[in-house]
Amino acid sequence: MTTDPAALLEAVERLRSSAGQVRLPLEVEGAAQARTARRELEQQLDDYVLPRLRSLDAPLLAVVGGSTGAGKSTLVNSVVGHEVSRAGVLRPTTRASVLVHHPDDARWFTGTRVLPGLARVGGDAAGVEDPGAVRLVPTPELPAGLALLDAPDIDSVVQANRQLSRQLLSAADLWVFVTTAARYGDAVPWDLLREASQRGTSVAVVLNRVPPEALQQVRVHLASMLRDQGLGQSPIFTIPEDELDGGRIPDRHAARVRGWLHSLALDARARAVVIRRTLDGTLGSLGGRATALASAGREQVEAWQVLEEGPRTAYQDALESVGQGVQDGSLLRGEVLARWHELVGTGEFLRSVEVGVGRVRDRVTSFLTGKEVSSEPLGEALQSGAAALITSHGQVAASTAARSWRQAPGGRPLVEAHPELGRATPDLSEQVERLIRDWQRDILEMVREEAGSRRTTARYLAFGVNGLGVLLMLVVFSATAFIPTGAEVAVGAGSAVLAQRLLEAVFGDQAVRAMALKARRSLLGRVEELYAAQRSRFDAVLQEVAVPQDALDELQSAAASVEGAR
Repeated sequence: MTTDPAALLEAVERLRSSAGQVRLPLEVEGAAQARTARRELEQQLDDYVLPRLRSLDAPLLAVVGGSTGAGKSTLVNSVVGHEVSRAGVLRPTTRASVLVHHPDDARWFTGTRVLPGLARVGGDAAGVEDPGAVRLVPTPELPAGLALLDAPDIDSVVQANRQLSRQLLSAADLWVFVTTAARYGDAVPWDLLREASQRGTSVAVVLNRVPPEALQQVRVHLASMLRDQGLGQSPIFTIPEDELDGGRIPDRHAARVRGWLHSLALDARARAVVIRRTLDGTLGSLGGRATALASAGREQVEAWQVLEEGPRTAYQDALESVGQGVQDGSLLRGEVLARWHELVGTGEFLRSVEVGVGRVRDRVTSFLTGKEVSSEPLGEALQSGAAALITSHGQVAASTAARSWRQAPGGRPLVEAHPELGRATPDLSEQVERLIRDWQRDILEMVREEAGSRRTTARYLAFGVNGLGVLLMLVVFSATAFIPTGAEVAVGAGSAVLAQRLLEAVFGDQAVRAMALKARRSLLGRVEELYAAQRSRFDAVLQEVAVPQDALDELQSAAASVEGAR
């Protein structure tokens, strides 16, 4: 099957776009490596694959790379025949990369066709040391069809240099790896050579400064190592240890490297073979790299979902605890109980509950008429108790949610960046007080609506709207509410039951049940909204680190399209 160049280019452009949509913001295990892999994938697509697909006839770009002190710049100067790249004993020597090309090929490199992220500076800017720039050096000594790029050290002490070196090597049609007899076994270059082999990059090796007596032994060993990495077809050029000639390798030693590079430049077929081999190998690596990136993205999604669940569970537990606290009778103690006794008395009236509901109803009006005890203190005590319950659980929920993040993958940095999440908002108490006031207004309105034509009855007037509202609150907060008529209750528990009986005397038992249920639901609904607002602080932080699942699906689909187009 013949590859459709236009379809392949479109598929790769889609892959580049989808890779850019993948986010890896959470600090989970392996995230740093995944981000590096994503950056390198994007850079190689921008710097090499897309430019090459768009212009297969562009000059072959040979990137000269290697370890510190291997003699990369010296080799480039020796191949060209004069100094185009600064060499020296101080390390790191190469800061800005140097791209040498024939003047007729300038159009291929002066724009952003390749390495679009690097600024261009003129060939006379010898002092440029910006790793974000590439210095263009046109020279007729290099044949058209070939460009040499002198890269920074792959093991530079400067991180920016190391990153740039890897980026430039990924942009190469051909990697000219320069090493020495003393350092050809170093781990760092072999990691890169292994990647080059896996991605199908064409590689040539220059073994520099080899003692003549060890030349054969070192060359054989190096060839064996290259075979082990799948690079057995890579040419090896050995340069014996010798005095430099004017800062360059003596011509008798540099001639073989220069001749081979020139032959590539002059032989369009041979040049196309090198370009095609590297391009095909790189295209073949895209599927696996995209899959690995998508896998890292899914780990982020899973971690994000765990982080989302933590605050949700914490505030749901808080809401359930408030719901339990509202109806388990725990609020009807201490101050509330004392205020209630002030309102209704502790002796005769409580004992009357045991006599029966009918007699209670008969005596409601006569008992309360003329008593000058206000229901306001009881209402305030109920408000304070409910507010303390809601505030306490809101504070615990914030602490619990933050703790769940600290213990979850990727969560600790979020809490450290937002320490305020471990506490409820400073105005929580004020919000809770406002919530209780609003809820009380709901209760009073409920009482007015339910009263209807009863508003003029003696029983209604005996309690008043506020008094009935307080009694309804008491029923809402009671664990002993709705005990069947005639059932015996202890005097202590009868305090709450009494409120129920008094309300029934005015509204009837069914109406009281309905109002109490509605009032409880209203309160918990308001608490739920309040806690949701508190939890939204966690949600807002999570939105900053969201990982769209559809971007991962699109990435794998785009990778499959590339493979299909190949």
